[in-house]
Amino acid sequence: MNTHFFALLRGGTAVAAAVLAAGLAQAEPQHGIAMYGDPALPPDFVSLPYVNPDAPKGGQITFGEAGGFDSLNPHIVKGRAPYGVGIYVFESLMGRSWDEPFTLYGLLAESVETGPNREWVEFTLREDATFSDGSPVTVEDVIWSYETLGTEGHPRYRGAWDKVETAEKTGPRTVRFTFNTADRELPLILGLRPILKKAQWEGREFDDSGIDIVPIGSGPYVIGDFEPGRFIELDRDTDYWGADVPIMRGQHNFDQIRYDYFGDGDVVFEAFKAGEIDAYREGNAAAWANQYDFPRVRSGEVIKAEIPHERPTGMSGFVMNTRNPAFEDWRVREAMMHAFNFEFMNETLNGGEEPRITSYFSNSVLGMEDGPAEGRVRDLLEPYEAELFPGALEGYELPASDGTERNRRNIRRAMQLMAEAGWTIENGRMVNEDGEPFTFEILLSQGATETQQMIDIFASALERMGIAPQITVVDSAQYKERTTDFDFDMAFYRRGLSLSPGNEQMLYWSAEAAETPGSRNWMGMKSEAAEAMIDEMLTAETQENFVAAVKALDRVLTTGRYVIPIWHSPVSRLAHSADVTYPDKVAMYGDWIGFLPDVWWQTE
Repeated sequence: MNTHFFALLRGGTAVAAAVLAAGLAQAEPQHGIAMYGDPALPPDFVSLPYVNPDAPKGGQITFGEAGGFDSLNPHIVKGRAPYGVGIYVFESLMGRSWDEPFTLYGLLAESVETGPNREWVEFTLREDATFSDGSPVTVEDVIWSYETLGTEGHPRYRGAWDKVETAEKTGPRTVRFTFNTADRELPLILGLRPILKKAQWEGREFDDSGIDIVPIGSGPYVIGDFEPGRFIELDRDTDYWGADVPIMRGQHNFDQIRYDYFGDGDVVFEAFKAGEIDAYREGNAAAWANQYDFPRVRSGEVIKAEIPHERPTGMSGFVMNTRNPAFEDWRVREAMMHAFNFEFMNETLNGGEEPRITSYFSNSVLGMEDGPAEGRVRDLLEPYEAELFPGALEGYELPASDGTERNRRNIRRAMQLMAEAGWTIENGRMVNEDGEPFTFEILLSQGATETQQMIDIFASALERMGIAPQITVVDSAQYKERTTDFDFDMAFYRRGLSLSPGNEQMLYWSAEAAETPGSRNWMGMKSEAAEAMIDEMLTAETQENFVAAVKALDRVLTTGRYVIPIWHSPVSRLAHSADVTYPDKVAMYGDWIGFLPDVWWQTE
């Protein structure tokens, strides 16, 4: 698929079927692979379309992070590893183009081949692919990496591995994976698994967290100097084997990427203003308009850039943990959404500039549509009508207030919903029939100032309903530990979603994920309908059926009332030092994975 994917979606099934047929005919080694159809770039492409292939190498870029790290292994549940280690030290067999919904091109692998129904995939390694210590990347490293990640690694790796029937060496540089499940996405998922050096882990416990083992990867950077809680430096490998591989050409141009760690997000911003770090992403529209008149902006040392994108909104907001009795009842969750005065918060914190997230895939062709479910979407959902929440079939809209602080109408409705769920006011407190008060804990991460401001407004509204939530602020390490173990009632939740949702959705929303610490299913939802829609996505043989399945899933998620959504932005607001820059063309995903610092370079 490429950017014409959206035209295909609107252009009828005949064209889509023709494209699909071309994809199914693939039965020989290819330079790339797409979810449907063929990759946009030809076998002889020079570089990705959104990079500068002649970008100069050199210089340093410094980022600021809130919190710290206590591990150098980003592939396990335990510990907190620096973000950059996972994506710049390690590589996968294939690399992603962020200018197409889901297309991969050869990286460690020079080619990929699949069966006619994608029942198997075979990768051929490049002969010159090496780890940073100069040792070759072998088929044995690949098989060991996949098995180890699939059995001892983070839960995000396990679902796909469970669908692998066999993993076998079929030649000096070729490896084949045969699947036990029909799933068109599996060849792409396996193409993105990180490849580790088997010999480094022999005699060691892979799932132990810590900083005593400095991992060896094949990526463009190696781990340099570091001090937990303060900083880590990634140094560009001057002997990087893949510098001239087409998908890498023009990328990873800085000699050093440095991450400095600070106590909270406010301190990170102050460090940026002082010139200690080189880039800052601003998530608040009002702050973007009013707080960027500091000296370095006025002098031209800092540039304000707005980066457009075409990706779904994803979900940002306050998630309610249905594992806990307080939020088992959907009517209670709906009451919380009525009490949450989004319109007033948006005006107070953003000047009313930001649109609200209306569903998990809103702002894209994959998002649920207004009104009742129709056509193929309805056909997919109707067999699960008995378990669906109100609105999934009939149509659903988020509660909207009148914009005033009192929010009287919605508070009245919230009280009615609580009463329907068995909660009433007695002596100024919301209690059940046994006189037990309704209360819950809101878990926040230290330094999240804007999140705290929203919760202060929310808590004030809850007090008028006779509800006194406990607000707990913890440091970033505790926040990660508690959310990993689902040890919270309500917490701030952010889940980015792509234009090509697939297997990862099971990690986000499945019943198994609800019972797996470290999964993305923070809300603890268990829905046969959601899992059935994901299965439909994975086995869809046309874009039309794929999109219908995602739209149906979006209805299941949104009407589950699991998250109180806040706002999104159709652009990313990025302030950066004037001596670093990026290409004129921006990929369709915008300021996302693969953008900063991947395709940037230093100008001075």
